[in-house]
Amino acid sequence: MNTITSRITVLPKGEPIFSYQATEISIVDEAAGPFIEIKQFPQVGDEQTIKFNVEEWPFIENAIDKIIQEIEKLEENP
Repeated sequence: MNTITSRITVLPKGEPIFSYQATEISIVDEAAGPFIEIKQFPQVGDEQTIKFNVEEWPFIENAIDKIIQEIEKLEENP
């Protein structure tokens, strides 16, 4: 037997696991190999999902870091 962690939930402290503020990060495998799935559950409307392969992560991470830098610049000079 093996045990793996296949899902992590990120949410504000004190919020229940089913909170609309929760974000689920999971390993998913639909028989074509594992990939990452991120889900959020807004108060109104359907759940929102993004899926990507592990090989894509460095590019996504780099792009997010650049956007964060731009936001920080905007916050410094409103």
